[in-house]
Order: sequence, then structure tokens, then C-alpha cells
Amino acid sequence: MAEKEKLDHIEERLRVVEGGGDYAFPDMEDLCLVPDVVIPPKFKVLDIDRYKGTTCPKNHLKMYCRKMGAYAKNEKLLIHFFQKYLTGAAVTWYTNLEPSRVHSCKDLMVAFIRQY
Repeated sequence: MAEKEKLDHIEERLRVVEGGGDYAFPDMEDLCLVPDVVIPPKFKVLDIDRYKGTTCPKNHLKMYCRKMGAYAKNEKLLIHFFQKYLTGAAVTWYTNLEPSRVHSCKDLMVAFIRQY
């Protein structure tokens, strides 16, 4: 019987991971950390290493800020595209950030350093 319980548990976890249920969101803006970000027409995603959670977070922030320096005055763009340079658990951390707690790049950077 223990094997049946293990199999049931694995199936339940798969349903959770795959999103087996419907989630009611009032609208798409509720899913965005920065809902009203404006992406410049000629903006291209830059080639920056993705943060995996195993290296120095301060170095990652420095690299990100230096590469994105041309957009330093566009905080919403910087906050929005930070997720592009994360992977694994770091992406999960970013997607679980509460929009009410991130109003500036500084807020995002402080939260990132606290996490990693």
C-alpha cells in the first residue's frame, strides 16, 4: 500500500506543478510586477549571464546595471527585464515578489541581496 500512496502523492505534486486547477485573476496586470512598463521599439535583450543563486548577488547586480546603463533612467524597464537574467530558484523568487513592495530598482536590489 505504501507504493500506491507514493504514486498518489507524486500524481498530486504533478497536478500542482502543471497547474491542474483554474486560477481566477481579475486581469493580466495582476500578474505583472511592473504592469505599465514601456519597452522601447529598438530594445534588444542583452547577453548577460543568468543568476543561478550560487554566485555573488552583488556582482550580478553590478553586471546587470553596467550592461543596462543606457536604460538607467527607465526604472520600470530595469525592474521588468531583471527576470530575464535569472534562472532556477531565482526566477521563482522574482515571480513571487509582491508588486506592492517593489516601487523602484533600489527596492528590487535590496530584496535580491536579502534573498541571496
